[in-house]
Amino acid sequence: MFTAGNLFFGFMAIRTCIEARFLTISDTSFGDPNQLYTQAVLFILAAMFCDSLDGRVARMGGRESLFGAEFDSIVDMVSFGLAPALMVLFLILNPEESEIFRKIGFLLSFVYLLCAGVRLARFNVITHPAVYPANTDRSNKDFIGLPVPAAAGMISTLVLLVTKQDMQRFAIVLPFLMLLISYLMISSIRYPSFKTIDWSTKIRFRTFVLLLAIGGGVYLFRQYAFVIIFLAYLLYGLGRHLLMIRRLRKNQSNS
Repeated sequence: MFTAGNLFFGFMAIRTCIEARFLTISDTSFGDPNQLYTQAVLFILAAMFCDSLDGRVARMGGRESLFGAEFDSIVDMVSFGLAPALMVLFLILNPEESEIFRKIGFLLSFVYLLCAGVRLARFNVITHPAVYPANTDRSNKDFIGLPVPAAAGMISTLVLLVTKQDMQRFAIVLPFLMLLISYLMISSIRYPSFKTIDWSTKIRFRTFVLLLAIGGGVYLFRQYAFVIIFLAYLLYGLGRHLLMIRRLRKNQSNS
């Protein structure tokens, strides 16, 4: 049910992006394209919410299956691969006055879509029972590479910030960010999965206070909160990876 909901919201995001593009190139008197792009971002976030619940619900009910895993990856390709790629292509990378820039935008969007597909296929392979037996130690709960939903969340919320806060002059950084995100998805950089966190998880008091402070900051700066959260997640994995490489090189030089 939650995976189907993910697919529904992803389909609605694609449909809304196409409608917004049609209004942009035809007649904006029939509606505001930016408002439709905002709705598309909200649909992608709703798809992320469904995606975050489907696996947990399956594990709680003992309903995990290979079919569910494959179905989830196919749906993710629609909601977090195709939908963000179309959104960025239509809104940012496809200006009417520049033929060359439009071709570059098409290429960048396809590269993102391709890396999302590779990332999802690799995830299915390395988590398949034939490759990853049930008796293998799974103590490491990190994702290998930036998760596709996080990549889509980073791009879509940045688009939301650009459209809602009148920051179109900063849209030029989006192509470079898409290239970075595309690389991170197919890289070997590890990102926390948070799969072990549930309502019974125990945390330290200092961590609890920090979470309250973060929640307050999200409420006070809610127009920037989603972008900051996804950007912090992206930079956390990258920074941790660089620190690990530095530590390994230091240990090798000392030995």
